[in-house]
Amino acid sequence: MIKIKEINFQGIKQQFQVKKPWDDVIIFILNILIAIPLFIIVHQNLINPNWFLNIDRVVLFLLMIVVIQIILRFLRTIILFCIILYLFVLVYGSTIGNYGFNSVFEDYNSIMYTMSDNPYPQDIIIAKLLPFPNKSKIINAIEYQNPKIRNFAIMATSKHFKDVKGYSDYRTIIQCFAVFKEINSRWNYVSDPKARDYIATATESLLYFSGDCDDHSILMAASIKAIGGTPRLIHTKGHIYPEILIGSQNDLEKVNFLIKNILFVNESNEKQLHYHVDERGQIWMNLDYTAKYPGGPFLSEEILGALTFD
Repeated sequence: MIKIKEINFQGIKQQFQVKKPWDDVIIFILNILIAIPLFIIVHQNLINPNWFLNIDRVVLFLLMIVVIQIILRFLRTIILFCIILYLFVLVYGSTIGNYGFNSVFEDYNSIMYTMSDNPYPQDIIIAKLLPFPNKSKIINAIEYQNPKIRNFAIMATSKHFKDVKGYSDYRTIIQCFAVFKEINSRWNYVSDPKARDYIATATESLLYFSGDCDDHSILMAASIKAIGGTPRLIHTKGHIYPEILIGSQNDLEKVNFLIKNILFVNESNEKQLHYHVDERGQIWMNLDYTAKYPGGPFLSEEILGALTFD
């Protein structure tokens, strides 16, 4: 009787050890999806020795594939369980019209496109992982590709600072400042419902130019991005506000002159410009709804999180 039990146990064990072909296919596909963004990060941060036919990069990519494959196979059971659970979530999201398969595909394509065109691709991943209140809703609400947002931004550039000459290198920033002037001169602060965050889309806020700080930030970021600017949203304690990428210290000096002597002379008279310098040395200028000129005073200096839209 004891021997029979042992034989049965061994048979059951062997059944569990049988590897199904679809397991390997799923693991390999996941490997490729992970390896591509990691390769972009490593490629951008390593010095390129310029070997013939970029053989060093080919070897690097193949080595990453092998290492990731070993790790994934080692964690096979946990990973497969997580994938199955994630698929159920996506099926549910697709069914109710929320975040589903199409959203995942679009997000992955967007990240790859942005990373491939960014000298610091790891920042894109970090920005995605950093905590930010209502992050997904805010990202979806920044409808910079919507024609209504684009048309509004173009209208603002035609209405303000159209005749500024001699600063072709800063044309985009000047036009973004025109968007800032149009939005902030019309913005009406309205609180959210009690005990609930209401996230209005950019096109929704465009109807009445009203809402709270996150609604203002969403409209500002969408409009700026729609005409080629680079905005980001800053999360502080109980507040969200937009900033715009100015560039280097030299760019700041030129923009400072523009603001104080040409664009916002009265508003910025004898006042200080407020901005942040990120870990790359890039300068971001405050565009909060309380500011009368770009670089107006911060409501809060503290930065708890940032969303950048390159």
